[in-house]
Amino acid sequence: MKAITKLTGPILVLEQENIDTDQIIPSRFLTATDCDGIGDHLFADWRFDANGDPKPGHVLNEPRAVNSPILVAGHNFGCGSSREHAPHALLGFGFRVVISSQIADIFRNNSQNVGLLPVVLEADQHAVLMEMDGEQVTVDLDACEVIVRTADGAEHRWPFSIDPFARHCLMRGLDRFEFLNQAEDAITAYEESR
Repeated sequence: MKAITKLTGPILVLEQENIDTDQIIPSRFLTATDCDGIGDHLFADWRFDANGDPKPGHVLNEPRAVNSPILVAGHNFGCGSSREHAPHALLGFGFRVVISSQIADIFRNNSQNVGLLPVVLEADQHAVLMEMDGEQVTVDLDACEVIVRTADGAEHRWPFSIDPFARHCLMRGLDRFEFLNQAEDAITAYEESR
């Protein structure tokens, strides 16, 4: 898992609301036992036609999409079934952060476990980002804030909350197993002292 502490990059806006995990990664792509190449199938039913050709005009098929590490999605992102493939697909495509005004709990937990940072902002802040497609934004996990410079030149620092353990692991690039493995000597010493 790759660590994330502070990330600056252009945002990609996906205006749809209630995007569920079946839309993020259709079920026919869930047979893989590893996630290599899964990003190629991100939003497959939206991005490709019946022949597998890219649909012209879809924002995720534009060249800038692969250079946008921050996805700003409509309200209620990641709802639906509990599939870890969804955050893996977003990571595989190149996103490191997803911002919305609401992110489903299971999706949020799965994202944090695999290295994708889910950020929930207030509705008015989220609305500003929805109008800033392609603008540079900074997500600072250390300070737990999104830093935005609006068209009038003003800088805004919008706080977000995250589970402290998830924050610790994301900032160090650790999944839960790697976190436990780091403590192996301490765990062994404790067990031997009992």
